[in-house]
Amino acid sequence: MSKDITSVIGNIPFRMAFAGGWIDQPFLSQLNPSPPGSMVVVSLEPTSRFMNRCGMATSTRDVAMRLWGSTFPDRPPSDLVKELYTVENEGKAEPSGSQDMVGLLYPGVSRLDYDCEYEGGYFPVHIESNNDPDVARWLEDVIYMVPVAPRPDGYEPLGEKNLDPIWIERLSQSGKDCYDAIIARDARGLGASLNECMVCWETLLPHTVRHPTIRIDLMGILEYYQSRYVGAMYSGCGGGYIYVVSEEPVPGALRVDVRYKKCEM
Repeated sequence: MSKDITSVIGNIPFRMAFAGGWIDQPFLSQLNPSPPGSMVVVSLEPTSRFMNRCGMATSTRDVAMRLWGSTFPDRPPSDLVKELYTVENEGKAEPSGSQDMVGLLYPGVSRLDYDCEYEGGYFPVHIESNNDPDVARWLEDVIYMVPVAPRPDGYEPLGEKNLDPIWIERLSQSGKDCYDAIIARDARGLGASLNECMVCWETLLPHTVRHPTIRIDLMGILEYYQSRYVGAMYSGCGGGYIYVVSEEPVPGALRVDVRYKKCEM
């Protein structure tokens, strides 16, 4: 008898993080001259298992399953975000960002707005979520995931920081542009926001794409996809998957199933 894949990998969703990533970290948001800064996350149905250490919030998902089992508790997602954040980051010198938790817990496409004046910048001051099934289906049609490689052992993305407020503002704007493009179902706008985010990463935190432990040419691979398709960015620092925006099939790519809140009839 065949089994549903969730019997093996669990029912907790995964999440994609798009443009604006890293603005959920206070060391960046506190220097943003035009707060709040934004980033975009997309909740995914657990229809396949994603690789660890690839920017898909797999470690946060593992903590959620240990904490709650196969389903989320029936409590406000904002409360669950803080509970999960506290458990995962206990004792960590460099805590993970709350966008991981929000991306798992909030269905649909969400824009997370961060302001360091709100709870120290650790949690979004506002979450704008879209659960329109037409938007979800459109996004599934234009996003392709190309596996590259997990970030290597010993990798550290924060060894070099060039925290220029102008570039932090550009990073935060890329998140706003990304969300607007998805809601408008504008593939070119979405691709441009992902490309802009990668330029910001390379400028602000160079080790996100170049580091002595990384043995592959991440930028060369990225430039290949950006030059041939509408836009592309990595799923996380140090590698992982490449998200490619395209209205045509991308060879070797995976597809996703966006999790959104269904309206009751």
